[in-house]
Amino acid sequence: MSRRTRAVDPGRLARWCLEQLGSPPSEELFSSGFLSAVIGLRLADGREVVVKVRPGSPRIAACVEVQRRLVEAGYPGPRPLTGAEPLGDDIATAETYVPGGTVLPSAEHAAVAFAGAFAELIRLAPRPDEVPPLDPVPSWAAWNHDGGGLWPCPEDSDVDLDEVPGAEWIDDAGRRARDRLRAGGSDAVIGHCDWLAGNLRWNGDKLLVVHDWDSVIVESEAVLAGFAAALYSTVSADELATVEDTRRFLDAYVRARGREFSEDELRRAWAAGVWTRACDAKYQHAVGKPVTSLSETEARERLRRAGC
Repeated sequence: MSRRTRAVDPGRLARWCLEQLGSPPSEELFSSGFLSAVIGLRLADGREVVVKVRPGSPRIAACVEVQRRLVEAGYPGPRPLTGAEPLGDDIATAETYVPGGTVLPSAEHAAVAFAGAFAELIRLAPRPDEVPPLDPVPSWAAWNHDGGGLWPCPEDSDVDLDEVPGAEWIDDAGRRARDRLRAGGSDAVIGHCDWLAGNLRWNGDKLLVVHDWDSVIVESEAVLAGFAAALYSTVSADELATVEDTRRFLDAYVRARGREFSEDELRRAWAAGVWTRACDAKYQHAVGKPVTSLSETEARERLRRAGC
């Protein structure tokens, strides 16, 4: 969800790898990311690792702990190799490199596969009181942020979304979704708030690996499921769920968890999906990009299902 590219000094990175992993890099396998730089490396001792470098935040150590505990419980994620360690003015972590897999499971089973994998993550995750605090949550999930305006401060902090006029329908959708989310609640759990197709890889319909563990947060289960149901894809990593895709995900999710959502929980799940997609749509509008995360027609239908 971050947008600005980030550079990492190769010499500084090599020293960090030697200090933290016991071996310097011998080859760069890939490099990607924005505010967070994600660098695949082959070390001199032959190991293949991924180093992630981003601005410092107290929540990073907690995210690594959640990732570590889920992997130890058998969940398919890269195994952390370090904690959150300083790299210059930033914080870096290292994990095992898990190559391969496809971006999507089979189209006819996508909703069941994505929902089942998400339900298993929720089931295996530690309780919130078992790990350090995971605050602050990423902006696209921060419907209950403590700022004064409607929109939270995005990770690209050069933009104040509340100072950008229009589009009115986006502001209205975000406000109505936020108000619906404020009207209910349930016990908080730990889950992943960026359940995009690009963050998962599959072997057929079996989950191979989940990435982007900086996106674990504490939230009610219905809201987490609502984020995931609105963000996953059945056709392409570049296309988000349709309204019908979201309905199928939520139906599959309650089957996977073994119990239905209450009417209030289901409405909050739909509202959560509106919030996260409206937040991205507002950012797209603010920086002059085409608004692709949400349409006005779709916002109305999703809000109707949220009981707004």
